[in-house]
Amino acid sequence: MWINLLLLALGVVVILIGANILTDGAAAIARKCGISELVTGLTIVAFGTSAPELVIGLFSAIKGSSELAVGNVVGSNIFNIFIILGLTAVIKPIKVKKSVMNNEIPLVLLAAVSLFIIGLAPIIDSHAPMQVSRVDGLLLLLFFVIFLRFTFESARSAAPDDPLAENASSKKNMGWPKALIFVILGLAGLVAGGEWFVRGASGVAAALGVSEAIIGLTIVAAGSSLPELATSVTAALKGKPDIALGNVIGSNIFNIFLVLGTTAVVRPLSFGNIGYVDLSVQLIAAILFWVVAKFYKTRTITRPEGSILVALYIIYTIWLIMNA
Repeated sequence: MWINLLLLALGVVVILIGANILTDGAAAIARKCGISELVTGLTIVAFGTSAPELVIGLFSAIKGSSELAVGNVVGSNIFNIFIILGLTAVIKPIKVKKSVMNNEIPLVLLAAVSLFIIGLAPIIDSHAPMQVSRVDGLLLLLFFVIFLRFTFESARSAAPDDPLAENASSKKNMGWPKALIFVILGLAGLVAGGEWFVRGASGVAAALGVSEAIIGLTIVAAGSSLPELATSVTAALKGKPDIALGNVIGSNIFNIFLVLGTTAVVRPLSFGNIGYVDLSVQLIAAILFWVVAKFYKTRTITRPEGSILVALYIIYTIWLIMNA
C-alpha cells in the first residue's frame, strides 16, 4: 500500500513538472511555426497528454481488460470537460474563438455521439454485442485522419494578420533546440508521471476491492487525465488559454478517435459494466461544452459556468460510488 501511495505522489510531481516544461516548449514551437497556439494545443500537446490513455488502452486490450480500456476513455473525456475545462475557467475565463465554436467543438460532439451510437448497438440490433469492434475502430481512426487533415488545413489558411501568428517573429522566443528539448522532456515527464500515478492508484483501488469499471471511470481516468489538467491549468495561469482550450478539445477527440480506434483494432473491446448512464454522461458533457461556450456570455466560458461543470463531476462521482 505504501509503495502505491509513493507512486501516486511521485506521479503527481513529475506530471506537474512535465506540464510546465511542455507548455513553454509547445508555445515556442507555435510561435516559431507561425501557427496559432490553439492548433498546437489541438495536436502536439493533445497527443502528448493523451499518451497515457493510449498506453493504458493498448496494454488493457492486450491483457484482455477491455472494461478498463473503455472506462478509461469514457471517464477521461468526462473528466476533461467537467474538471479540466471547469477548473481552468474558474482560474481564468476562457474566450472561445468563433472558428473554434463552428469547427472544433462540433468535432468533440461528433466523437461523443459516435461512441454513444456504438454503445447503442444492442438496442438497435438485439443480436449485436455491446462492444467496439475492429470495424468500429477503423471508422474511428478514419475520423481521426479527417480531423488532423482539417486542423492543419485550417492552420495553413489562417489570416496572416492573426495576432497569434504574428508572435512568430517575437524576439522573446526560445531557440529551436531548446524548444524541442522542452517538448520531449515534458512529454516524457507526463507519460512517466501518468504511468506511475495510474499504477499506484490502481494498486490502492485493487487493495480496496473496487471493480475494473469503477477504476477505469474514476481513478485511472483521473490519473491518466492529470497531464491534461496540469497542462491546461498551467497554460491558463501563464495567460495562454488557447493552449488550454485546444488541449481539452484535442484530448477528447484523440481519446475516442485515436485511442479507442487503435485499441479496438488491436482487440475488440467489450463495454462490460460501462453502461448507458456513463455513455450518456460523456455525451451530456460534450453538449454542455458547446452550451457554455455558446450561450450566457457569448463564446466565453465563465467562472460560474466552470463551477457548475466541476459540481456536475462531483455529483457523477458520488453516483458511481453509491452504485458500486
